[in-house]
This record gives sequence, C-alpha cells and structure tokens, in this order.
Amino acid sequence: MEMTGEQIIPAAQTRVWEGLNDAQVLKSCITGCESMERLSDTEYSVVTIAAIGPVKAKFRGKLLLADLDPPNSYSLSFDGQGGAAGFGKGTAKVSLAAAGAGTRLSYAVKAQVGGKLAQLGSRLIDAVAKKMADDFFAAFKQNIAAPAPAAAEILVEAAPPATPLWWVIAVLAIMFLLARFS
Repeated sequence: MEMTGEQIIPAAQTRVWEGLNDAQVLKSCITGCESMERLSDTEYSVVTIAAIGPVKAKFRGKLLLADLDPPNSYSLSFDGQGGAAGFGKGTAKVSLAAAGAGTRLSYAVKAQVGGKLAQLGSRLIDAVAKKMADDFFAAFKQNIAAPAPAAAEILVEAAPPATPLWWVIAVLAIMFLLARFS
C-alpha cells in the first residue's frame, strides 16, 4: 500500500520542524498515545491505543529515523504490533517547504498490515484513518500556532531531534493499509 498526503501548517518551517520533533507536542496531538520513549538519537519506542469498529488494541512500535535534513526532511521505518489485532510495518518520507506565511508538510508512506484488523471493511478503516489524520493535524496546527518564547525556540533548535511525526504517519499508514487489504 502507498499513501501520500499534504498539509499547510500556519507557522514558519523551523517552528513546524520543532513541533514535529517535540515528544510532548506529538503526544498531546495523537489520540490514544500513551507513551513515546527515545531509545537513541534515531530510534524510538511508542505505545498507543487504537479502536477501529469492534477491534480495540494497544499497539507497541519502534521507529528508526534516517536521512535527517533539519528542518527540511527525514525518512523513517516503522514496525508496530497490536497482538492478535494485527501488525503494520513500512517506510515513510516527510518533507517540509515554505508555503507563503506557512509550511507545506508532505508525506509518502509505503506499508503493509495483517491480522484481525485487516479483516474489517475498507470503508470503516478509511473513515477511522481519515478522522485520525484530521484530528491530529487540527490539534497540531492549534499547538504550533501558539506563540513560543524566543529562548525556548533557541533551545529546541540546538537540541537533537526528539520523537517526530513518524508515529502519526505510521499509525495512519497502518489504518490505511488495513483498509486496502480487507
């Protein structure tokens, strides 16, 4: 399965990059996210709960980052397990570019899924994936649009990357894949 998407975020590119690399920002924007833990500069562990129709599961996943080009782009690979409910794995590429007074966020995902979730109808999976994406980007835009203190911005720019948007993309890819394989 392949999925692409694009969003205009009403903030400067560096501010969007900072938000995508801030574990607290992302955790607050991802419905059902229980934890995000940085294992190394390029590896993260994430736990989230997702409900799709009658199936509800706790997904545990790992993300590996590559091709970091702050504040322009990065690549990632992901592998998530939801027990008997299913699994998802794949890769994604995220790019940022100036778009007027805001930032264009583009992503491309290649993924595959399996398990019970893959047996649900594609309409249900598509609807849940779309709602998750809409909810995430609405919360992210609201969070990023809030002004940040200048000193905090300088500290964030100097810090190594934290948990980025990769988990959101991984969860959305899993949901979308489940719809395509059902």
